[in-house]
Amino acid sequence: MKVTIVSRKYIKPGIPTPENLRTYKISCTDAVIPTMNVAGLLYYPSSDNIENVKNLEKSLAQILPQFYPFAGRYIKEKLFVDCSDQGAEYVEAKVDCDLVDIIGSRVQPVELNDLLPVDVDAADEATDPILSIQINKFKCGGVTIATAISHRVIDAFSLGTFLSAWAKACQGDNSTEPIIPKFDSPLKFLPVENLGKINRGTIKTRDPTTMTKRVLFDKKAIANLRARVKHLYEKNDRPPSRVLLVSSFLSEAIMRCDRIKLGKSRACLFSQEINIRERTVPPLSKYSCGNFASRGLVECSAEETKNLDFEHLVPLLGNAIEKATLDCSKILSNYEDARKILFDAIAGAILKLHDGNSNSIWFTDWSKFGFYNNDFGYGKPIWTSCVNPRISNVVIMMNTKEDDGIEAWVNLSEKDMSYFKQDDEIKRLTT
Repeated sequence: MKVTIVSRKYIKPGIPTPENLRTYKISCTDAVIPTMNVAGLLYYPSSDNIENVKNLEKSLAQILPQFYPFAGRYIKEKLFVDCSDQGAEYVEAKVDCDLVDIIGSRVQPVELNDLLPVDVDAADEATDPILSIQINKFKCGGVTIATAISHRVIDAFSLGTFLSAWAKACQGDNSTEPIIPKFDSPLKFLPVENLGKINRGTIKTRDPTTMTKRVLFDKKAIANLRARVKHLYEKNDRPPSRVLLVSSFLSEAIMRCDRIKLGKSRACLFSQEINIRERTVPPLSKYSCGNFASRGLVECSAEETKNLDFEHLVPLLGNAIEKATLDCSKILSNYEDARKILFDAIAGAILKLHDGNSNSIWFTDWSKFGFYNNDFGYGKPIWTSCVNPRISNVVIMMNTKEDDGIEAWVNLSEKDMSYFKQDDEIKRLTT
């Protein structure tokens, strides 16, 4: 797949940002995010409608006044975004293959990085756009809209909010609930300067050997997993979610591979990201933009992981997620509760990542962000994806088009991936 840049420009907000909004100070949860972009790709079939491409650019300028930090530049020394309307980067490119050649299992995930307007690490410098977009046109007429936004400013849920607002503007849709983004994070009451042992950001280094494997859990696979733990739940209990089932299944597989690689069991940390919007007291708006996540954490000793299988992991991880969800109600109450929930436990977990004595598996759920609902005039996407973030031991879970399965994007070191690909349970799903 060869991608050739046709044009590159900067789109400024259609209405200048007011003086009182020219400085956007990041929150404490923004400050601790690694240096990287959040990237999402939407794939649309053949279309000869030239007006659609023109509408993309026009509607982007139309909604940027609402998403004003996205047209700015981050000043890392001062921990704020300079919202002086420098513009969002807008790139048009042509691709020398048909769209069908890169859909789903037909492409190596790392190749999708070539469809991005910037590298996943191109963030946090004063010259880096907060928002970059690339419109990729394929030989068949198909289009991929690739969006990369600085993780210093937003999370993947906020990316979903932006894409939904942009699609509505492109279609001139005024019939549904208006999307009004909020950039007034109440989490700014936690001083960024006093976060202690959590580093504020990281340098631009990733492991270039990190490999990504897409594992599809279709409706049948989800049903089979659910049946395996049916006996653990009472008749009136809510059955385990798709995300919990997949997280538990992959955790068992990754631990199994780790044991084979090392010849022994070792301690393991499991982490599931929790969206805190609409779960705090008072509730944050679902259109709050920023990094609004806590984590459900489970730590198991080397002895405990020896017999930790799928049937034990489902309730174990499920209880951690439930507790973390309930804890969201405390976040806005006072400084100490917020610090414990959002930082202290996670800081300890991050430190253990580097001690060599334990494994870690970090899950993030993108399945409810509405990517498949975005119609820019081409109809709804036939596929959506992320890319290779070059961070090991991270699993991104995305929805399927049918809304009944999960596509898990598993990111492991090259050595670990060689064991993962040969795992019998994984091979059954992928062959």
